[in-house]
Amino acid sequence: MSLIERVAVVRSNVFDFSGASLLVKTLKGYERVTAQIIRENFPETEVLASPMDFSGLVLVKADVDPEKLAEAIRAKIPEATKVLPIARCVSADLEAISVASVELVELLRDAESFAVHTVRRGTHDFSSLDVNYRVGAAIKEATGLPVNLDFPDRVFFVEILGPHAYLGVVDGGEFPRKKGTGKFSVRQYFRKVSIVQMPYLGGVEVSREMGVRVGREAQTFEVGELVIAPVGAVKADELNVFLKGVLDGVESRFNIQLRTYAQKPRRTEVYVQNLFELVRERASEPLIVFEPEGMPVDKAADQLAELAIRSRRVSFLLGSREGIPQGIFRFASMVVDVCPGVTLATDLAAASALTALAFALHQKLSGGA
Repeated sequence: MSLIERVAVVRSNVFDFSGASLLVKTLKGYERVTAQIIRENFPETEVLASPMDFSGLVLVKADVDPEKLAEAIRAKIPEATKVLPIARCVSADLEAISVASVELVELLRDAESFAVHTVRRGTHDFSSLDVNYRVGAAIKEATGLPVNLDFPDRVFFVEILGPHAYLGVVDGGEFPRKKGTGKFSVRQYFRKVSIVQMPYLGGVEVSREMGVRVGREAQTFEVGELVIAPVGAVKADELNVFLKGVLDGVESRFNIQLRTYAQKPRRTEVYVQNLFELVRERASEPLIVFEPEGMPVDKAADQLAELAIRSRRVSFLLGSREGIPQGIFRFASMVVDVCPGVTLATDLAAASALTALAFALHQKLSGGA
């Protein structure tokens, strides 16, 4: 055991867990840095990084008002991701937590709604959802406050570290939702999009790397399909490695989504078809060319959103080292320039076009168009 590890054990053994004032959340691997910064800025505090070896946490003890100390840390230390003032520490027992939560309902006296947020670390005979349900029901019965899981006025937190459970109340803004008020999900519309990408062919190594990037972009947005559309004869070895890169990029991003998304992601299908043949085949469908010759995206936004909303499929045509052949422009529903004055790299084209669509859709759906 290193000297640093021995010091950490000693500090953990002498730290008064039941007397902790704050639980600070920080980036994993940044616990000691954050703890040291807190010590330097607030020398009157006792600080313990990674309590009980739980990563991303710092416990703070001080003989001052926890709420005021929390505000001071939030104002000075950006390394502190969340700062939770502890109102009560009880044993990590479902009944003890439930009883303590009722005793703390005075902290919700000015609230219009609430939610319970529990994080459990260690081994217990109950789950975080069990705590949420039990505590939520107890508080609702005691106060009559409505539960609002999306945008609560206050959040009653339960942070469990092994045998210890820390309870408190914070403003709902401390636990922001990715889908906030006034935001509309546009994810479903990306499934209507067919990205038609001319392949990037310029040497085996660079072709493969570009393919990986293109595949990752398409899968990031979970578009309905990605069509690799060459024009005329191309080198087989370069096209081969580009396609392998595309498939690898799709797969790598899809695996990340499987691990991290709450909802089940959809794998993007990949096809190969000659560009001119595809344009002829889809002449009756919306074809949108993204090239510098087009109208700026702010002028095109309303029509772009309308096409995505009412059409079964919308094809986005993207060039590569060479742009989309201008003869195809005559068959396009629209020609759009997403960044006037800038020629976008191939690996940015799909993301730029899809971001433009997201902007257009959100403007349309929110009534801002």
